[in-house]
Amino acid sequence: MEAIVLAGGMATRMGDALGGRPKSLADIAGKPLLGYQVARLGKAGVSRVIIACAAGQGELFATELAGNGPEIVISEEPERFGRGGGIKYAARMREESGDVYAMNGDELVAVDFVGQLAHHRATGGVATITVARPKSSFGIVDLADGSEVVTGFREAGQIPYWVSCGMYVLSEEAIERLPDRGDHESTTFPELADEGSLRGFRHHGLWLTVNTPKELAAASAHSAAHPEWLA
Repeated sequence: MEAIVLAGGMATRMGDALGGRPKSLADIAGKPLLGYQVARLGKAGVSRVIIACAAGQGELFATELAGNGPEIVISEEPERFGRGGGIKYAARMREESGDVYAMNGDELVAVDFVGQLAHHRATGGVATITVARPKSSFGIVDLADGSEVVTGFREAGQIPYWVSCGMYVLSEEAIERLPDRGDHESTTFPELADEGSLRGFRHHGLWLTVNTPKELAAASAHSAAHPEWLA
């Protein structure tokens, strides 16, 4: 198996927290953010990981991600193609045809890659997306019936909806149908859903997004306190 990782995001919400580094290489408990997922992919049987990054950043990614198991292959985009276009452009560097993992490079998700692939093949979809129900960032305020009296506060827990974790298994057909430019989740995936050929793989474990300095700090703290799944 091979994997394609999107690592060309502009990190506009991170401010100066990254010190000029790509978001996918943010320091998380002493290791690059993307290094954790690369290592987990290797343990799941992935031998080559293709990094889709911005022009001029390839050498940095190759150096930072070396030694995590899989071979690191760089796909520098000469211009920004969007997420779907970035996957399609990077896919030209595959050595094998058929199913391939594809994912965002700025998240920590303890997805069962082996189970995801088996689910994809067993259900016969053109593409399979990992879905989760993340914890709500808001608390619940309880009001007394028929009045404006606040009776208490409590944690909201998980949201009641399934959302995409940005981790996929794509068949050859799915890759061919990706846009040359643009986002596959607003183009290719809705088309596949309308055709009944898109599948979901439910994930109930850890999912930490890293889009803001606050989330970066939370991911670092969690990883330092719970290194077992990242070992």
